Amino acid sequence: MSLKTFLSVTAIAAVTIFSSCKKNDTENTTTDEFETTFEISGDEAVTDNLTQDDNDVLNEAAIDKNFMGNNFTGGTGTQSGTAGTLSCATVTITPLIGWPKNIVIDFGTGCLSNGVFRKGKINVTLSDSLRKSGSVAVMTFDNYYVSGFKREGTITWTNTSAPGGKSWERKVENGKITAPNGTYWLHSGIKTVTQTAGVSTPQDLLDDVFSITGNHTITNAAGRTRTSTILTALQKKTICSNIDQGTVKVQGPNHYAIIDFGNGACDNIATISIDGRPPRTFLLR
Repeated sequence: MSLKTFLSVTAIAAVTIFSSCKKNDTENTTTDEFETTFEISGDEAVTDNLTQDDNDVLNEAAIDKNFMGNNFTGGTGTQSGTAGTLSCATVTITPLIGWPKNIVIDFGTGCLSNGVFRKGKINVTLSDSLRKSGSVAVMTFDNYYVSGFKREGTITWTNTSAPGGKSWERKVENGKITAPNGTYWLHSGIKTVTQTAGVSTPQDLLDDVFSITGNHTITNAAGRTRTSTILTALQKKTICSNIDQGTVKVQGPNHYAIIDFGNGACDNIATISIDGRPPRTFLLR
């Protein structure tokens, strides 16, 4: 073999090896990005679900301790129109008369109610009746867990209701959720929560249905971030422990995932699909 031929063959081989390595690196990067998006999409779905659980707890406390508004007289103890979410909780309000109020919802060492295990405290500062337009509820957490997930951060509920309907802006700041296995993620964003059923029966929570829209940002423990947009409104019925309907788009670097919460059945199942590929099923709690 001549020197010229040898050099040509060597060059071709080098290019082939380089191209093969580059292809493998690209495939590995793509797979890694996909897996990150799957992970963060699951975190997003759990976050939406747990944050909506806060709504259930706050509304039941409002019925139980008479700060709902709508001229409902309320009272204490178990109400016939609630899901029994506060069955083991102690709700303390100061002052009893006047606004603003400081509300502590204390689940103590925990209990199972409406299919959900909660423990620890939720602290709420409420400017006026929960269902009064313009009222603001600021929620923080004190060693609070839902189904083993630790909650941290600040959630501000601003009542944006217009005559004939009830709605809230829900803003999450410095949110952090730690899963039962010790992994954690950070989250923030603004959602609109609109009540689509049960508005005319404020003392009966069991017929309440809420619709959620908006955007969110999730950052995992490795510092990798994805943004999400609700495509079709999420639905949460008080009688269901989990979000039961709606889709969310989670944007990756060169791809996207779709979270599908189902068709309205009261279960804890959702799916995630990337770029139309076959979906993976996972549990919300």
